[in-house]
Amino acid sequence: MSGMRSHIVAGAAAVLFGLSGQALAKVSPAEAERLGNELTPVGAERSANESGTIPEWTGGLSTPPAGWREGEIEINPFPDDKPLFVITRDNLDLYRDKLSDGHIRMIEQYGPDFFMPVYQSRRTAAFPEHVYEKSVENATSAELLDNGNGVRDTIMTSPFPIPRNGLEVIWNHILRYRGTEISFRSASATPQTDGSYNPVVNEYDYFFAYSRKGAELEEIDNKIFYLKTNTISPSSLAGTITLVHETLDQIRSPRLAWRYDSGSRRLRRSPNLAYETDLPNSSSLRSVDQKDMYNGAPNQYDWTLKGKREMYVPYNAYKLHGDSVEADDVIRPKHINQKLTRYELHRVWVVEATLRTGISHIYARRVFYVDEDSWQILASEEYDQEGNLWRVSEAHNISYYSEPVFWTTMEMTYDLKAGRYYIDGLDDGFKAYDFSPGFRSNEFTASAARRAARR
Repeated sequence: MSGMRSHIVAGAAAVLFGLSGQALAKVSPAEAERLGNELTPVGAERSANESGTIPEWTGGLSTPPAGWREGEIEINPFPDDKPLFVITRDNLDLYRDKLSDGHIRMIEQYGPDFFMPVYQSRRTAAFPEHVYEKSVENATSAELLDNGNGVRDTIMTSPFPIPRNGLEVIWNHILRYRGTEISFRSASATPQTDGSYNPVVNEYDYFFAYSRKGAELEEIDNKIFYLKTNTISPSSLAGTITLVHETLDQIRSPRLAWRYDSGSRRLRRSPNLAYETDLPNSSSLRSVDQKDMYNGAPNQYDWTLKGKREMYVPYNAYKLHGDSVEADDVIRPKHINQKLTRYELHRVWVVEATLRTGISHIYARRVFYVDEDSWQILASEEYDQEGNLWRVSEAHNISYYSEPVFWTTMEMTYDLKAGRYYIDGLDDGFKAYDFSPGFRSNEFTASAARRAARR
């Protein structure tokens, strides 16, 4: 932790350090006027850094590159970019001040095969104009509920573009804009130490009630989104359906989840699909609340905002996302093929989560690195009960084209003790993400899932 503490970016005087769950007043209209001026509409610093190694934000990648057509998988908008340099075990000391403790450990433990190719920083995160408008509106209305277990007077996107504490940053991630609906297929895997693996293919259907244009908080029934997953392969799992109703205040109204097992042919409630429960098909390498890097009620931890840092983080992962890349190209023993990765220098918010007294969770402490331009968690570290670094997680992201959204294309959690990892987002051979499948909320009821399972 000493390295992290010593490299907090100066100028974060507005941040109230040490707050862990105490609600604060919404920002004033005068303060909110910074949004769209020296701050971007979502709250990032618009200007370049002093050295120019992080450029000014000029609107992000709001227009698809030439050569891409609707319905196709996103192409690399920067095909001519080459690494500026590569961080290895041999030159690690030159870059420690801009690396997370997790990435330092990965290089030390898995080098020379684990290295970090660093490219030109490109601030590609972009969202629709109506999302920017709501971000500015949320700034002067949104407030944390008691104990920070929910928010009020917010809609569509992140509620706190000018955050005052760690809880507000985490809620910005949980409620960030990811479109209004999406359907896609992808595969996950838990490779053995020799690199062998058996992929699990799922179909994902999301309906984001909270983010729909014109939605009002009182009309969405405390729901953030509805999610239905359908396992396609292997045959032993095919037909398994999971249905989730993700709630805004999970203490007042906990997450609702159901699971249909093709063997028993019954749809059952899954009350334990939360917190430290093993993520299905993860070989106990990832907990449920690590899906999407962090999800669910934040009530088990005290959250502390440590400030902002300039760091090398996964970004613009179009090589990993490309339609010519297959799972065999990505998966390697102990970690993915780092030749396909791209890291850039970006400003990130650093949030530390410490397990509350009397609460049980496999992770006693967690550290999150949150992108200032999108509120997406880009990397995290998970510590065991003895304070040892146990797992390191990454989210490799892109800006999508059919809907201006900055979101993950691939996530992985590395278990440093087991020498194995969980990976999700292997999308070779599948169609492009569909951001307008035409869903209705009544397609995500338990009865609808039951009917779908019997077909």
